[in-house]
Amino acid sequence: MSSIGTRAWASLRGEGPRMALSRTFNRLSLDLNPNKPGESLVHPDDAIAVDWTVPPRFLTDPLPPVEGPAKTVWVISPPGRTSGGHQNAFRFMHFLEQAGHSVTVYFYTTQQQAVDVAEIREMLRTTNAYPDLKGDLRVYDPAAGLDRDADAVFATGWETAYPVFRHPTAARRFYFTQDFEPAFYPWGSDFVLAENTYRFGFYGISAGRWLARTLTADYGMPGGWYDYAVDRSRYSLTNTGRRGEVLFYARPPTARRAFEFGRLALTELHRLRPDITINMVGWDISPYPVPFPYVNHRALDIAQLNEVYNRCAAGLILSLTNLSLLPMEVMASGVVPVVNDAANTRDVFDSEHIEYVPMAPGAIARRLIDIVDRADQAEHAATISASVAAMRWDDPGERFLQLFDERMHATA
Repeated sequence: MSSIGTRAWASLRGEGPRMALSRTFNRLSLDLNPNKPGESLVHPDDAIAVDWTVPPRFLTDPLPPVEGPAKTVWVISPPGRTSGGHQNAFRFMHFLEQAGHSVTVYFYTTQQQAVDVAEIREMLRTTNAYPDLKGDLRVYDPAAGLDRDADAVFATGWETAYPVFRHPTAARRFYFTQDFEPAFYPWGSDFVLAENTYRFGFYGISAGRWLARTLTADYGMPGGWYDYAVDRSRYSLTNTGRRGEVLFYARPPTARRAFEFGRLALTELHRLRPDITINMVGWDISPYPVPFPYVNHRALDIAQLNEVYNRCAAGLILSLTNLSLLPMEVMASGVVPVVNDAANTRDVFDSEHIEYVPMAPGAIARRLIDIVDRADQAEHAATISASVAAMRWDDPGERFLQLFDERMHATA
């Protein structure tokens, strides 16, 4: 197999087809994208059939309250071993199961032949990043559609909102939103197709306040949000001494993580302080030009992250749309997150222990150096780790179930 083919296969197995298909503005996108130029993540028939300007049945039919356990259906792209968005979605599916509701998962993709349910089930079973989900796993078949007796249907990524809209029953529609997905694309067809899904009339349950408020204010989409949390069984303070390293959440194919901008800041960091070790976490950086030495950790299994984090004093984590979970997670390991200063980061988690920095490479480099050179660095690491000790996923889970139950009992 060629090196291009090897990278494509590794991407499909690690991140799932959705990640491989959505690299439309990365240098390697034409190499790794199995779709032909001009194709999209959504089936053309679905995109054509959804006329959101005509009120659908699920908005016009009377909605009797649903008492007792609900049958829920989730439509999601096929998951990968290291896909954080999928891991988080499965976490909340598990909350529903723990509360007595049932979950059926449909994998939606234009590349149906690439989906092996048995392989996905085995990956979920052997990867400790995913919960032990009991529900059925299926490949979405446009001819068969979704279960007709579902009480609630969840869309996840924007492309999945189209089959959810087309589902012909009055089942309540939910939108599990984790980011402002139109921003994944230039202003073009996919931007519009993604943006339109916020006008479908679904009830949104969003990751953080910024996203929920944006969708309501700009699109009139109803819904609520849950706050972020940390899995303290995976992230903890183990190094109580001084640290001379930094990390960068580096994901070149994910434009919103601003790899190129972070590379500029780290180039300046290395010029000023070549003694500071730079760790790249999140992706295999070897195909990309980087003008300074670094440790390439690639996409580590979740069980390996805490050891790397505990070597680092600071972590550069850029988020140009919704904030990622990483700032809280690295804080649990005693790392000071350095984050771009913007509403989309502060509104999600405004902490005195996060360094919010303007998007200027020199300013970012100097702040990273200040954190490494801090006299009380070790003591401060313990303080910031303790600051997130109570932020466990049980609380967001309860909030999610509260929003779900309220909507299932609503009559309009």
